[in-house]
Amino acid sequence: MEEKILLVDDEEGIRKVLSISLMDIGYQVFTAQDGKEALSVFKKHAPPIVLTDIKMPKMDGVDLLQEIKATSPDTEVIMLTGHGDMDLAIKCLKLEATDFITKPINDDVLEIALKRARDRISMRTQLRAYTENLENLVQEQTARLIKSERVAAVGQAVEGLSSALRGIAGDLDTGINYFNELPCFVAIHNRRQEIIAINSLYRERLGNHVGKPTGVCYADDLPKMSPVKETLVTGTGVRRRMTVVYHDGSRGPVMVHTAPIQNSDGAVVLVVEIGADIGEVRRLQDRLQATQQRYQQLFDEAPCYITVQDPDLTIRAANRRFQEDFDLTVGAFCYRLYKGREDACPDCPVMKTFKDGRSHQCEMEVAAKNGEIYHVLIQTAPIRDLSGNITQVMEMSTNITRTRRLEDQLASLGLMIGSVSHGIKGLLTGLDGGMYLLDAGFKKENQGQVREGWDTVRLMVGRIREMVMDILFYAKEKDLKWETVDVLDFAEEILNTVAYKVKDNKIALHHYFDPTIGRFEVDAGIVRSALTNIFENAVEACRSDKSSRDHEIRFEVTKDEEYIYFNVSDNGIGMDESTQANVFTPFFSSKGEHGTGLGLFISNRIFSRHGGGISLESQLNTGSHFTIKIPKKPLVINYIRS
Repeated sequence: MEEKILLVDDEEGIRKVLSISLMDIGYQVFTAQDGKEALSVFKKHAPPIVLTDIKMPKMDGVDLLQEIKATSPDTEVIMLTGHGDMDLAIKCLKLEATDFITKPINDDVLEIALKRARDRISMRTQLRAYTENLENLVQEQTARLIKSERVAAVGQAVEGLSSALRGIAGDLDTGINYFNELPCFVAIHNRRQEIIAINSLYRERLGNHVGKPTGVCYADDLPKMSPVKETLVTGTGVRRRMTVVYHDGSRGPVMVHTAPIQNSDGAVVLVVEIGADIGEVRRLQDRLQATQQRYQQLFDEAPCYITVQDPDLTIRAANRRFQEDFDLTVGAFCYRLYKGREDACPDCPVMKTFKDGRSHQCEMEVAAKNGEIYHVLIQTAPIRDLSGNITQVMEMSTNITRTRRLEDQLASLGLMIGSVSHGIKGLLTGLDGGMYLLDAGFKKENQGQVREGWDTVRLMVGRIREMVMDILFYAKEKDLKWETVDVLDFAEEILNTVAYKVKDNKIALHHYFDPTIGRFEVDAGIVRSALTNIFENAVEACRSDKSSRDHEIRFEVTKDEEYIYFNVSDNGIGMDESTQANVFTPFFSSKGEHGTGLGLFISNRIFSRHGGGISLESQLNTGSHFTIKIPKKPLVINYIRS
């Protein structure tokens, strides 16, 4: 059967082309030209996957995403976006969109996004089926336990019946008929210790021993005084475990109860003997134990975290995997173990299940005992008693941290591709302009125009080089190449590298190097690139400042007992609080199309891998101050993930 998918786009051409591609993959495609029509189609056909454009008339893709998620949280929604819609795409991911694809749409990218959506649907389906299987197992175990308890209660029932028999007198046949429906052996003995009446089960299993001595049905290890004789002597009932011989020669344990039947003078004239076959109880107990072992094994080996919780969220049982990853103590509360909270989470799925008796699902970040943060997919199921009341709730949590990290990496990759594509487009446009000026200058023999064109080409080539280097640092894993470096020579080299850029932009450059600073161990190549990137940001900050003041950059190198400090400050445009908060995150850039948003992120990673770091102080329209510290001796392992 074909899987259903809803395609929503206001451009008819895109709907036709994508519909053909989707049908070739094997989907049954429904289409809509805007959000309003899409909701109507969705309610009618309920497709598990929706592929929608973001910008549409009447109702855009963001509103459509929210409407669908409100009514059907499990529906996977993939967003289609242009290069200029990255902010909206990020917003959609926060609203639980599965993925986004940039236009024009590549068939391979489309298939990857659809596969991710199907995988998420499959994971939820498997988890739901697993939950139902566990519920059935709990119900089966409960039924068997109840059956065992009923059998064990036979002894109590026999004692009650024995007490009642003490008042029975008269016709023995009429009396014995009372016991033909009982699932136990019943015999009536006279004062001469002879069997004078038996019930049907006794006759069927032990044989017709009417008229025979009292102990005829017992094994050879009969004690000196049988239960019947003891009752005749003492006048009181006896409860004793015995071994009987069945008519086929086999043996089995029984629990024997006796009760005296007295005449009007109070003398014991008859004894009723009732035996319950405890071999069946043993078999039930063995089956129950085997079931418990299988249940415990399934409970412990389940590929997820499982807990059983009381209405106050006390954890009463937890499987092995949960106990390995979380600091479980008997009677601990779920919210303390997972979140370190003092009260229940606001949207606790367990509390919801106690309230409405339904299974609930959510995603949550939890803290393991090793300090790691796990992203888990939680599913709950009610546990009911025989009356149907919910006594406990089972919570199953699947660790999807790797899945979420992969999704984040793919989302970051998508953002990077969009950002880089947009940046390259702008750089190529600038390069075309510079080449045009060069060509026109050569034709007109205008040296000024040739110089202007060459400067533009050189600037664009430099920016392309910076972009390529940023991407390589971000994507490539490399080992650090440690070497002992003289800090003064290293600082002078950086100063000479950036001097021409500062001079070309008419910015004053001041420096101070501690003459006693000594040496340190670093990967000189990548640290040099990272520091140069800091200087380039300072130059850009000064160039972007349109005030009339003279601009300057100051470079200082100092030390303490453990660290070398590189200080780069400028009096450029500065940064507001929002920019400062995001400046070291990937793909964030305040340079528009002139930056990839990777430079400061990569620089920070380089300094961190050396065991150091970078700090920033900035004020809008005043300037910025970067402080980089690097230990004199290596503190970390010899690799870097840029």
